Amino acid sequence: MLYVALNNIRSLYNVGSIFRTADAFGVDKIILGGYTGVPPRKEITKVALGAEQYVKWEKSFNLHKKLLELKKQGFEIIGLENNNLKIKTSNLNKFKPKFPMVLVLGNEVNGITPSVLKEIDRFIEIPMKGIKESLNVSVAFGIALYAIKEWGCFKC
Repeated sequence: MLYVALNNIRSLYNVGSIFRTADAFGVDKIILGGYTGVPPRKEITKVALGAEQYVKWEKSFNLHKKLLELKKQGFEIIGLENNNLKIKTSNLNKFKPKFPMVLVLGNEVNGITPSVLKEIDRFIEIPMKGIKESLNVSVAFGIALYAIKEWGCFKC
């Protein structure tokens, strides 16, 4: 089982893109944390192309508390972060997922909030070869999900 948690994603277009990608890969649920926008919104629908109607989702204003609940249910909490925080990360190419899992995506500018960072069991990062140090959050999500699917079956 694979959930995705969005931690204060500010762009509704990114939220829509994440819904669409989650649908394509069969993600079980999206948790819309903090001030992340929720459907129905025209900006989400425009990019999601209706996927927000099929992917299960829930709103959680207190994502920290929600992740604690999921940990008690046996979920491993994985943060997708660039290494600007100087934390120990695993290269996505070498990451071996364990399921059930929650993949946490942070805010486009500030990343994952400090309270949510405390609940993360492991961090993964996408290796970058260029000058820029990060990708758009919805693009990074697609790359990470593809790699996670290649390593393990979360729908088995």
